[in-house]
Amino acid sequence: MDVHSEKTRSFNMSQIKSKNTKPEEMVRKYLFKQGFRYRKNVKTLPGCPDIVLKKHSTVIFVNGCFWHVHEGCSLFKWPDSNKEFWERKLLGNRNRDRENIEKLKKMNWNVIIVWECELKKKTREKRLLHLCQEILIKKDE
Repeated sequence: MDVHSEKTRSFNMSQIKSKNTKPEEMVRKYLFKQGFRYRKNVKTLPGCPDIVLKKHSTVIFVNGCFWHVHEGCSLFKWPDSNKEFWERKLLGNRNRDRENIEKLKKMNWNVIIVWECELKKKTREKRLLHLCQEILIKKDE
């Protein structure tokens, strides 16, 4: 049973952003400081990638661990209530992500996924450094 009223739950869900989230902003600021220039949320590409580095033929998705089903992650847990709805919703998100990644790869884009959990304080610097390497390695190939 939900501990919130329908109105409160609806308000809470409406406050969840789909773009310009804190993890996205963190990645974008880091990339900008490293000299990378990019476009945000390019709607003409499959999946509307969070960050597009055209010069490097690279797109970056900054995924929330819950919404994109990051299995094995401490930030992801299947909800206990309304299980059928959440399973359909979250697995649908994951399948759509896979389809969009395949489409982007067929268009010769390098696709990088940065998970929300990788941007926690303990692992952030290492992940962001590795992200820059992933972008540059693809360009050199």
